[in-house]
Amino acid sequence: MHIYRPHSPSLFFRKHPKNTPFCVCFSTLPLIVIYIMGSTKSSLAILLCLVLAVFSNVVLEAEARAFFVFGDSLVDNGNNNYLATSARADQPPYGIDYPTHRPTGRFSNGFNIPDLISQAIGEESTLPYLSQYLTGERLLVGANFASAGVGILNDTGVQFVNIIRIPLQMQYFEQYKQRVSDINGPEETERLVNSALTLISLGGNDFVNNYYFVPFSARSRQFSLPDYVVYLISEYRKILMRLYEVGLRRILVTGTGPLGCVPAELAQRSANGNCAPDLQRAATLFNPQLQNMLDSLNTEIGSNVFIGANIRQTNIDFISDPGRYGFVTSKVACCGQGPYNGLGLCTQLSNLCQNRDIYAFWDAFHPSERANRLIVRQILTGSTDYMSPMNLSTIMALDAASNV
Repeated sequence: MHIYRPHSPSLFFRKHPKNTPFCVCFSTLPLIVIYIMGSTKSSLAILLCLVLAVFSNVVLEAEARAFFVFGDSLVDNGNNNYLATSARADQPPYGIDYPTHRPTGRFSNGFNIPDLISQAIGEESTLPYLSQYLTGERLLVGANFASAGVGILNDTGVQFVNIIRIPLQMQYFEQYKQRVSDINGPEETERLVNSALTLISLGGNDFVNNYYFVPFSARSRQFSLPDYVVYLISEYRKILMRLYEVGLRRILVTGTGPLGCVPAELAQRSANGNCAPDLQRAATLFNPQLQNMLDSLNTEIGSNVFIGANIRQTNIDFISDPGRYGFVTSKVACCGQGPYNGLGLCTQLSNLCQNRDIYAFWDAFHPSERANRLIVRQILTGSTDYMSPMNLSTIMALDAASNV
């Protein structure tokens, strides 16, 4: 689904250049373009257009939905600031391009993926669950439970000591529900949770900060890489089913990213600047199996609860051809030191680029804000090469229509 802002209500139906029927619905709602597969009758395309035209104003007037975030440093909005851990982003130059120009705990020069999704759906950013400001009406916006360093497995990230592992993130979510219930009552709380959007990002640390963290790690001695991936997927399935069991019904699940291409791995594992093959193989094994598992869960549940956001595909786009996306490099981090600025933490003593918008990576592991914007754009409007079974814009339109 592709969204544009029209100027007046109208609707038309035509053939795509490749003879694929599609329709364009203009209304006060952002323009919605629906591509119907060639085997589908044109009448179905017209019907879908008419339905969307009828419900266009409903989408605009749909009630705000809560947004919940679980996972690791790609989506942590600052929970680790409240913990005694080395996995923190609470010192400059983190946050240099955030509106306050101060570090917030996000592993970014500015906004991260959850922030940009919140903006896209017309909501304020969710606060970290540990924030003292998450009270009263702010609770109804949702909450961010993510914690840098965590993985699918509880033994991932042990070097960071005090982080919020997934069982504790889930425990905090139960606490959150009770706090909201104390304000709005249990029935309204259940409705808020059922209608919420959820994002979870896990998996990368289970390779970088576990299996490959040190030579001959415990997990690498226990499992071959293919067997380890199967084990991770089976454990991740339990986590996702737990999210469903607590009432969440729209869950975006990200892939791992191109693990072997981040500056940290180039600095430590690459002699010629090519992506580290072992970590790339891990990502190549993990992501397809993750999507297969999501498809299986949706079939079992009988609804598209879990949406695969293949971030690895998006990252490869601007890593393989950075110039096409306005980056001067996808190998060197903006902030860091050593080869590719990929060694150690980003600190006030690190090398720091002047223009963060032309670097795909902000630090040794994390995308820049501009790269995050590209990732979120694909989450919002990407084809099935990026989002499966549908993108976020489609989800929002369908959910709004179903609430009529």
